[in-house]
Amino acid sequence: MSDATPMPEDTGRSPDAEAVRRGQEERLEKVWETPKGWRYWSAVNNTEVGIWYTATSFAFMLFAGVLGLMVRVQLAVPENDFLTATFYNQVFTLHGTVMMFLFAVPIFEAVAIVLLPQMLGARDLPFPRLSAFGYWCFLIGGVFVSGSIFFGAAPEGGWFMYPPLTTQERFTPGYGPDIWLLGLSFIEVASIAAAVELIVGTLKCRPPGMRLNLMPLYAWYVLVVAGMILFAFPPLIAGDILFELERLFHWPFFDPERGGDPVLWQHLFWIFGHPEVYIVFLPAIALVAMIVPTFARRPLLGYSWIVLAAVGTGFLSFGLWAHHMYATGLPAISLGFFSAASEAVAIPTGVQIFVFIATLWTGRVVHSVPMLFVSGALAVFVIGGLTGVMVALAPFDWQAHDTYFVVAHLHYVLIGGMLFPLVAGVYYYWPLVGSRRLSDRLGRIAFWLMFVGFNLGFFPMHLSGLIGMPRRVWTYPAGLGLDLPNLLSTVGAFIFATGILIIVFDILRPKGKQPYAERNTWQAGTLEWLAEVPGKSWGVRSIPIVKTRYPLWEQPNFMRDYDEGRFYLADAQEMKRETMVTSVLDGEPVQCLRVPGPTFMTMVAAILLGAVFILATFHFWYATIVAMVASTISIIVWLWHGTAMIPEKPEKDVGLGLTLPLYMSGPKSVGWWAMFITMIGDGTAFLSLVFAYFFYFTIHPEFPPAGVDGPGLFWPMVSLALMLGAWAAAGIALRVNRAGSVGIARALMAAGVALALAGGAALVWAPFGAGLDPVVHVYQATVWVIVIWTAAHVAVGALMLAYCLARSFAGKLTPVYDIDISNVALYWHFMAGTALITVATIALSPLAA
Repeated sequence: MSDATPMPEDTGRSPDAEAVRRGQEERLEKVWETPKGWRYWSAVNNTEVGIWYTATSFAFMLFAGVLGLMVRVQLAVPENDFLTATFYNQVFTLHGTVMMFLFAVPIFEAVAIVLLPQMLGARDLPFPRLSAFGYWCFLIGGVFVSGSIFFGAAPEGGWFMYPPLTTQERFTPGYGPDIWLLGLSFIEVASIAAAVELIVGTLKCRPPGMRLNLMPLYAWYVLVVAGMILFAFPPLIAGDILFELERLFHWPFFDPERGGDPVLWQHLFWIFGHPEVYIVFLPAIALVAMIVPTFARRPLLGYSWIVLAAVGTGFLSFGLWAHHMYATGLPAISLGFFSAASEAVAIPTGVQIFVFIATLWTGRVVHSVPMLFVSGALAVFVIGGLTGVMVALAPFDWQAHDTYFVVAHLHYVLIGGMLFPLVAGVYYYWPLVGSRRLSDRLGRIAFWLMFVGFNLGFFPMHLSGLIGMPRRVWTYPAGLGLDLPNLLSTVGAFIFATGILIIVFDILRPKGKQPYAERNTWQAGTLEWLAEVPGKSWGVRSIPIVKTRYPLWEQPNFMRDYDEGRFYLADAQEMKRETMVTSVLDGEPVQCLRVPGPTFMTMVAAILLGAVFILATFHFWYATIVAMVASTISIIVWLWHGTAMIPEKPEKDVGLGLTLPLYMSGPKSVGWWAMFITMIGDGTAFLSLVFAYFFYFTIHPEFPPAGVDGPGLFWPMVSLALMLGAWAAAGIALRVNRAGSVGIARALMAAGVALALAGGAALVWAPFGAGLDPVVHVYQATVWVIVIWTAAHVAVGALMLAYCLARSFAGKLTPVYDIDISNVALYWHFMAGTALITVATIALSPLAA
């Protein structure tokens, strides 16, 4: 965006100008209005969905907090019988599970859905219905997992569910592990959906002029963390698949007697689990990065350094997973590598901490409740970071492994690095959500209770751990020196919980007589503080032109121009919900994007998909199949009526003399980017299964085992040829359709469907015809799981091509409006790569052996 972009003339406050302005605002309010009554739950706006998401996450946090207090009551004195051993196992398992999967990660996505559009000057994120779908998945899955404890069916194997403790019925009878696996797999759908939404929103929905180097630091952190989710969660999904196949069908992935190895689960879990710590930590630091400049009354120092540090932290976090596995007997060279990598991550983390300190040091600090929590966060997190450096050293870790020292370290990192900054963010951003400030007095009381209670509760755990108290122990005998540390920890936990309750009271207390907060109440410099008080349904009055990192501080008359609608899309003449799409690097306007409005289809699709997971948990297979079909139909109906809609005109005047297209396909469209990013996550899950194959390949002297033939070459090669034929058909169909040869394009789509189905069938026939029994040995089981994954994706690809064919006949896919086939062709590029890797793995690697 050029600095010479013309601005409209100042129309002043003439009656005509006021009438025009009121008319614009009335249309915008009408278009973006939140549904009333029971239809409220069909809302898809980022504000509503983000608030639901945030409130639900906090509710799960409070639930998990109660479970944590029950654990502390049980351990307050030696030989206590407040809880039975079995129920205690369920309580601590669910405490960790809910805190990590239903609070720590979702709260990042929830807060980002609320704040990111405001920070980017966008009316909404590009796929609001995807956000709503993710929320309903999260709610259903969370209630399913959490509610299991009320029926005595909760998982009890710890939040990382190590096999064989959890895979064998004799150790963990009942449905607990299945509820954990299938319930959380369903929730992971929500996490990945939100990650796709946030990445595309950050890259494509910035305001004109906001180049990457002008983005708010919060957006950078969102980008880094959402990217990490794409690479961290899929290995866990792959692990869940292997795990559940062993529990349901006795496929021996983790059974050493049939070639399996429980250590594989640890690899897959911690490839997810360690980055997850940073997925939790970095968004909270992002809030600090927004709060510190405001109260230091100056821009953040070292913008480029902190961006590099965030990216570096995210990158390094994937190289640390094995430091959770020092006690499994890793080779010495692996110990050295992962120990060094674990130490190295302290460098970018330290850069971020020092940047905040330096900014405060050189600014004019305004003392406030948000800053109080930020100060507490830095103090607590530094202690957690130092103990993290200690356990990163293998000799020390061998002594402290699985003791309460690790429990103390984990809580110092998570509560210091996540909860304290999050509470700071609650007090800082509450005026944007609730239009009023929270109480300074209650905030300060809550802080000191939390700070004192936390340190009293968790610092003695370092001592308990060094004395030798193991994690997850139900009780302990008197006279070991553990009595006093445990009693102090319990007292501290209740003081800490009191502080949390005061915050909850402050949020929920009636505020009707309290005056509204003044607009931009903290005198901040970033875009989200343009919001009116009380807030408007439209998100932003007009989409601004941004030239600096702190436009409210550095661009003259910025708020006045914004209020008077003197930027882009100040009106909604066609009564459509619209926002602007810009280029990835420079923020140049490329499209006026129309986003869909309220619908119940997202809720229906989530309920039906949830039914698939829940019914499968209890082995109701016929009902599961029915739910799967119904879920697929609901998603198709949602896509048919809510995506790739052909506009009534090709272009629109968005203001300031700029005309933008209303429809785009290919790499400039948000849909293409969403497909690309989704397939990266999907490809990571697939590669995790391939990793499992080669993991077994390396630990077995013979793989395939002696006397077992693989699937051979013929049928895998036939399937590969057919699948590549489907890939070619999809790609050529895109081109000939654009060239106007609609009939040939339809024939190619139909041929693609036939080739894909034939290729999938040939692939499944390969191990079936060779007589590979997946129950006998892990080799056969691993071949089958890779084949089923690929065949299922081929079937999805065939369904996509059939969908495009139907859209073409319905006149919804034309040579000009072709985003459906464009995205499907992109899917088939990934599918071709998947087919090649599958055949190379199952058919060629046995020859190498």
